[in-house]
Amino acid sequence: MLSLSLKFLAGHATKFLAFGVLTGLFLPPLADFLRPALASTIFFSLVLSLLRLDFNDVVGQLRRPLLLMLFTGFGLFLSPVIMSIVVEAIHLPTGLAIGLVLMAASAPIMTAPTFALILGLEASFAIAVVVLNHILLPFTLPAMSLWLLNLEMQISLGEFMGRLLLMIGGGFAVAIILKRFALTPVRLRHHALHIDGLVVVCLVVIAIAIMAGVTETFFARPKFVLITIVAAFLANVTLQIMGSLIFLPAGRRIAFTTGHMAGN
Repeated sequence: MLSLSLKFLAGHATKFLAFGVLTGLFLPPLADFLRPALASTIFFSLVLSLLRLDFNDVVGQLRRPLLLMLFTGFGLFLSPVIMSIVVEAIHLPTGLAIGLVLMAASAPIMTAPTFALILGLEASFAIAVVVLNHILLPFTLPAMSLWLLNLEMQISLGEFMGRLLLMIGGGFAVAIILKRFALTPVRLRHHALHIDGLVVVCLVVIAIAIMAGVTETFFARPKFVLITIVAAFLANVTLQIMGSLIFLPAGRRIAFTTGHMAGN
């Protein structure tokens, strides 16, 4: 029964993700309850994604650094400049404008490889991008925020790198140990859909947890929340389209992967 349930989840991932977001909105106590589990769930989803990846593919991406560097230049430098020009041109409220520029200047979210795996994109490229961009972020984000927003940001390099090592380094370590001692390639192939089902469970938990506080804020400031949702959605879609079009010469699969990460 559990096996069939996990396979069903794996085959209907996007529907369950939407269900998770709506559940978080309509059941605020559940979102608040799951909020403390957000970091550990992201870590678990990363481990599951790494189990599904061939590490040789990830190493192969690192041996071809041109695409990685091009995406890094686009994601950490070009996209925030474009976003800054747009928000200034349309005169968005200051707080919202700052948020959108910082979003554009940030690295792809930790769950980007997980989503790439579920969507059938180039997950090995996604994990390589996430690792590189998160390593560079403590240096690029303060510089870009000062230049574009005149906003000084203090990021503790030691603390940030410690969290990065714990999350990404720990995820790789757990996945390597499991692959070495518990899960042979044959078993991993046999249980691929079960692992994907567990990934969907993690993403649903994350979708619910990130909605914590949103419902209360909506009732307190409905206009602000609606404007923020619309602006964030449009910004996300725009960055995804730009990311896809710019990298289309590298092939559709890479282009859709970069588009996915550009908006996240």
